[in-house]
Amino acid sequence: MMALIKKIPKGKVASYGQLAALAGNPRGARQVVRILHSFSELKKLPWHRVVDRNGRISLPMDGSGDLQRRLLRAEGVTVSADGAISLARHGWRP
Repeated sequence: MMALIKKIPKGKVASYGQLAALAGNPRGARQVVRILHSFSELKKLPWHRVVDRNGRISLPMDGSGDLQRRLLRAEGVTVSADGAISLARHGWRP
């Protein structure tokens, strides 16, 4: 799973469920959340490129969500003030 997360290219996002399905567990979105929470810093995972199934930042926008928005914008991803991202435009399709 970590190798899959590392493959998300700059300027693209993937959903928790999409990553779980690609890893062979279509109902494992929560496992993706746990992996990101536990290993993002240690394994240098691009946690900021993972969003919810609707293309929204799921973290609070007054904290880590704002950091995620800034990191994505720095990569060229268009993110609205409330954390919405167009999956049609920025979604990763491996």
